[in-house]
Amino acid sequence: MYHALYHSPVGPLRIVADDAALKQLWLPNEVKSRRPENGWIENEAHPIIASVIRVLTEYFAGKRVDFNVIPCEPEGSEFQRAVWQRLRDIDYADVINYGAIAASVGRPKGAQAVGGAVGSNPIAIVLPCHRVLGKDGTLTGYSGGLDVKKALLALEGIPYKERN
Repeated sequence: MYHALYHSPVGPLRIVADDAALKQLWLPNEVKSRRPENGWIENEAHPIIASVIRVLTEYFAGKRVDFNVIPCEPEGSEFQRAVWQRLRDIDYADVINYGAIAASVGRPKGAQAVGGAVGSNPIAIVLPCHRVLGKDGTLTGYSGGLDVKKALLALEGIPYKERN
């Protein structure tokens, strides 16, 4: 595995890739609490990592609206990967709710399970779990912290409701 630290407007992000795809993208709270594994090689010039850095730079500058140019291979169960693929399909500045994702992956009563899969998304931002809101447009939890979620939503011009 290869990794590099990217300094973004929402804080430091760790990019983790193998020779074929992006495997993980850690949010700032994860960068603070986790360390790269032994044997990982720090290399921001690695082709996948360099591509992710370029795409993220464009995104934070307001010049990129999709991440489909980045090959992603998150590791998880079949259900988790189905949910994460559905996240990838959410258009820039659009939102979806947990129930709609559940229905789209064939588990119409599985909104809570979808919430668990969304919360364990290993490739934040690129698989845009920040675009998942409550059914009524309410801001829901975010593994990277609500401040980061709010910043990403603001960057994309996505309105949301605060919880009471």
